[in-house]
Amino acid sequence: MEILVSDTSVVIDLERAQLVEEIFALPYDFIVPDILYDLEMRSFGGERLLERGLQVRKLTGAQVAEAQRLRALQRKISVSDSYALSLARAEGSTLLAGDGALRALAEAEGVRCHGVLWVFDRLEDSRFIERVRLHEGLTRIAGHPRCRLPRAEVALRLARFLER
Repeated sequence: MEILVSDTSVVIDLERAQLVEEIFALPYDFIVPDILYDLEMRSFGGERLLERGLQVRKLTGAQVAEAQRLRALQRKISVSDSYALSLARAEGSTLLAGDGALRALAEAEGVRCHGVLWVFDRLEDSRFIERVRLHEGLTRIAGHPRCRLPRAEVALRLARFLER
């Protein structure tokens, strides 16, 4: 099964959309670095996510050093995000990231990267979630003041999710 390593912003967006648990029905293994889990997820339903299938990985010393190297290259990314990128690279997996600086660094480092809209597309393709729920979730994300998703892409999906 393909491995997806998530950054903080994708988890926050999926939580905002009230779809974070639904991603575990997709044919992927979802992994986060231990620092992200400890700082961002443990106290916000982390146990429930572990029960659903979330995997938490502790980075090796070499992976921590790689995370530090990556953060030195791009100071705009968080420590948790540098760990996620290091882990994705080490696993040869895809990074789920919403932060533009992190996405650009992943691309520069040769790591496949997708965002939350890609996750919505996979949820739509799976057909186990009604499109109206996808519409409601994406509307919640898009309506948040800190949303930085491309408006045109959001509008296309919102219209598509309303089609019968």
